[in-house]
Amino acid sequence: MTHLSVLDLSLITEGGEAAQALRNTRDLAQHAERWGYRRYWVAEHHNMPGIASSATAVLMGYVAAGTATIRVGAGGVMLPNHAPLVIAEQFGTLEALYPGRIDLGVGRAPGTDPMTAYALRRTLSGDSDDFPRNVRELQHYFRACQPGQHVHAVPGAGLHVPIWILGSSLYGAQVAATFGLPYAFASHFAPEALMQALDVYRRYFTPSEQLDAPYVMVGVNVFAASTDDEARYLQSSAQQSLLSLRRGHPIRLPPPIEHFEDQLTVAERALLANAHAYSVAGAPATVRHGLTAFIAQTGADEIMVSSQVFDHAARLRSYAIAAEVMGHAVPAPG
Repeated sequence: MTHLSVLDLSLITEGGEAAQALRNTRDLAQHAERWGYRRYWVAEHHNMPGIASSATAVLMGYVAAGTATIRVGAGGVMLPNHAPLVIAEQFGTLEALYPGRIDLGVGRAPGTDPMTAYALRRTLSGDSDDFPRNVRELQHYFRACQPGQHVHAVPGAGLHVPIWILGSSLYGAQVAATFGLPYAFASHFAPEALMQALDVYRRYFTPSEQLDAPYVMVGVNVFAASTDDEARYLQSSAQQSLLSLRRGHPIRLPPPIEHFEDQLTVAERALLANAHAYSVAGAPATVRHGLTAFIAQTGADEIMVSSQVFDHAARLRSYAIAAEVMGHAVPAPG
């Protein structure tokens, strides 16, 4: 059985505020736990007016405190922005508070623009070897302390927080395979290299103390509703947001627009078709068919659903439908 998980960007909607976005995140996590989702990840982004999850570890603590069994993770922490020891201490603290429930997904992108990246780090220096070295250092801090070791992660040492490699290119696949770590591909917004990356990861995977066989999780956008037309209407919020981002103007998630695609140029439609190649929008039967085909195509062990829907109640319903069509028991409201 392919597992089902949630990716949440803590969406700040047009006319809304970050506080409400964060409360919505926790509410969605509580519903996802009841609906049988395996894990709930939030992602590090900075200087993005529509995303409230910049302080990823802090938000994870808020989500974990409001849930009981679902795994809570980062999808991910952008490792170039942080010293590995700081991340080890943050996630060691989370693991100490919520044992057996914390995931650490790491990526090598900054999660923002160059000016904001400099504001975060006070430098833009680095080379292609930094990311693998930082992953190794993270692993070191989560192992039991060794004689003569002078720097310890407290909490963190000996807690063995599971590390995932995130990516949207062959580079991440190679790192995950070499290190023997689970691999999550961001196909929900960067689909081009998905199949080639999965092939590289599986072909060159080397077993490790964390993982003895390849394990793949892939992202997919889901916009589910009672009818196909309603689902496409809900999808238009994410489409507007993506087009604005690609034009260099990130925005808060706007309300949906009727027949949005009819208003687009040929180039805009092509951009959306490419970026959202792995998206499913429709009624339950449409979503079931789309997710089943996606799983068959990728052979994924797990799919991570992203539903950028403006109205919170409609967003909850979209995730409920995705769970239902994947065979999960979803209790009736109330």
